[in-house]
Amino acid sequence: MEPAEPVLEMKGITKEFPGVLANDHIDFDLRQGEIHGLLGENGAGKTTLMNILYGIYQPDEGEMWVRGKKVTIRSPKDAIELGIGMVHQHFKLAYPLTVLENVVLGSPVPFFSPLREAEKRINELAEKYKLQVNPRAKIWQLSAGERQRVEIIKALYRGATILILDEPTSVLTDREIADFFTVLRGMAKKNCAIVLITHKLAEVMALSNRVTVLQLGKVIQSVQTQKTSQPELAKAMVGRDVIFRLIRVPAEKGKAVLDVKDLCAYNDKGLPCLKNISFAVHEGEIFGIAGVAGNGQRELVEVITGMRRATHGKIFISGKDMTNCQTRKIAEIGVAHIPEERIDMGIVPNMSVAENLILTHQPIGSGGFLDYKHITRNADKLISDYKIATPSVQTPVKLLSGGNIQKLIVARETSVEPRLLLASHPTYGLDVSATEQIRRLLLKQRAQHTAILLVSEDLEEIMMLSDRIAVMYEGAIMGVMDAERAKSEELGLMMGGVKP
Repeated sequence: MEPAEPVLEMKGITKEFPGVLANDHIDFDLRQGEIHGLLGENGAGKTTLMNILYGIYQPDEGEMWVRGKKVTIRSPKDAIELGIGMVHQHFKLAYPLTVLENVVLGSPVPFFSPLREAEKRINELAEKYKLQVNPRAKIWQLSAGERQRVEIIKALYRGATILILDEPTSVLTDREIADFFTVLRGMAKKNCAIVLITHKLAEVMALSNRVTVLQLGKVIQSVQTQKTSQPELAKAMVGRDVIFRLIRVPAEKGKAVLDVKDLCAYNDKGLPCLKNISFAVHEGEIFGIAGVAGNGQRELVEVITGMRRATHGKIFISGKDMTNCQTRKIAEIGVAHIPEERIDMGIVPNMSVAENLILTHQPIGSGGFLDYKHITRNADKLISDYKIATPSVQTPVKLLSGGNIQKLIVARETSVEPRLLLASHPTYGLDVSATEQIRRLLLKQRAQHTAILLVSEDLEEIMMLSDRIAVMYEGAIMGVMDAERAKSEELGLMMGGVKP
């Protein structure tokens, strides 16, 4: 069977930002009824290319064709009029408004009974594409998966038949991901053309018809998915073979660095979120916390780091009672923290790379002022050691890719030789190369006798890195087991609230 004609062609697309060639003469096309994976490392140029297609950026060179006609797309409005929709990695929704109100924002509506007609249309789209959502629900009441459906409905409501999805599974649970895959396959069968921007190899292999790999702003490979494999794609992404399994030598456990006893706390809604939590983490040990999001993991880390008050129980760090101490005092005794929310909690976006690298340990020179020579030298060293891709040490950190922001946080927190490292979802949203690098860094810290508390929803990661694993469910620890004897099926049951 002959392949369908392209509904979209991008030819010779080039885009340069100060110090960065984001897209270098890229050719890309998309066919009707196709899911086309756009794969690459963090910072490879995937999102920039699609932002050009959606009119957020203008190309420096190149041309675009939609359904056989050459087009100029100056804004998202132009893209929408051409039937192009985009669901961004960070949803663009007004949380106090309803689903219905979010969908019709900025769209023409009938003069008489506008919301009634719009609600009817939303329900028709939801039924056609299996995107069940309550039009009258407030956005803040919805799960991440439901919010994503709203974004897709919003694009379809505006007439999109070409849909760009930017890292669409980064905020979804495993169950929501499975449901989402079903939705995408159904949309492709109804002749939608879908671009799937991702760095996740398994998603590309499971969903896409074709895959294009970008590396440093260039097309490295464009191939039918069935004619390639995960190792081949990984090598194309990073330019070398990627080791998916790390060798973890037996732990040389020392004394307890973190000792948590009968810890209790409340969440932001005033409900109990930690229920008599007790465990210890030793020198040279990675203690993994597994569990589905929302079962108290975030609150546990916040209480340990002083960002949330404990209502009962004790926290001892290096033998000192640090229960409900200030965050700075906890940091001063050798506690480092890789936060779950890297943008909101890990950096100051408008400050430079160099300044963000000394947020937790400011070098003071003579006269009590910051020593900027030291700050620059420190930044140069960490950028080199941790392979942080940045145009310069003075670049505002908000201009870095998500993966490089995460590397920056890891560099800052681990370069000070902490006694205790709290790592919350340290490889969340990262490509295979950055994931491998950060996992190796955690094992290196373990070899240097750092005590590490690792919180992750990635069960494979927990089992690969941890020496012992605890499972949290509804604010309580369901059990603790040695990683060598742990089985994924058993851990999965505990994550669902079933004791082995």
